[in-house]
Amino acid sequence: MNLQELKSQFVKEELGITEDFGTIMTFIDFGNVNYWFESDRQDASNVALGKNQKLEISLEGLKSFTEIFSNHVRFYYGHDAQHYSSLGFIRKVRDIFGKSRVYTKQIQKVRHHLTSQELPSNTRTILIDNEGIYIQIPKCNFDVEITVDVIRMIQKYDTICLFSGDADFVSLLRYVKAHRKKVIIIKGGNIVHQLKELADLVVNAQNIKKYIALIKQKPDITSGLADRTPVSTGR
Repeated sequence: MNLQELKSQFVKEELGITEDFGTIMTFIDFGNVNYWFESDRQDASNVALGKNQKLEISLEGLKSFTEIFSNHVRFYYGHDAQHYSSLGFIRKVRDIFGKSRVYTKQIQKVRHHLTSQELPSNTRTILIDNEGIYIQIPKCNFDVEITVDVIRMIQKYDTICLFSGDADFVSLLRYVKAHRKKVIIIKGGNIVHQLKELADLVVNAQNIKKYIALIKQKPDITSGLADRTPVSTGR
């Protein structure tokens, strides 16, 4: 047994993934995963982060981690065609996970009107309409796409591993269990009891932080804040 095989065996034993799970197919709802460690103030070794540091998901780490126990990995995340950085991120994901394993679509933008308490810490472009100052929050839901793929490919796996704690997947997991398949859920925060009851194994994201997270510098949100002027949309 080589070093990589030993590492894989160790990780699977640590998580509780036994041979009984058989062929595992993993579905990553990255819109959920992306914010798992957003509020964390400690790294994977419980060392406090610096004032200007934060944790982000390492795409390379996420890929390496899922490949330890998965026979097939699928990645779902939206893009904004108006922003080069968003398209660049999708290109990077495709380079890492493989073009045929990455599924994307144009995000939608939802207005969120800022309160006086939210305004000082806001880092998004601020706009103004008849109701006040607002920002546009990107939304892109892949529940339907993931559900279709899980059902369509049900003969190709013994277990699904779902990187999401979204309550909208309860009906899908009931369908999967009715077809005598197993379920692994990897979740960031709390999940509804129905998901817990349907899962054969629930893994807390904090327990895999050391595999999938990296430390990054926070952007300077105070730079240019005083000069930021709301843009009127005329609506």
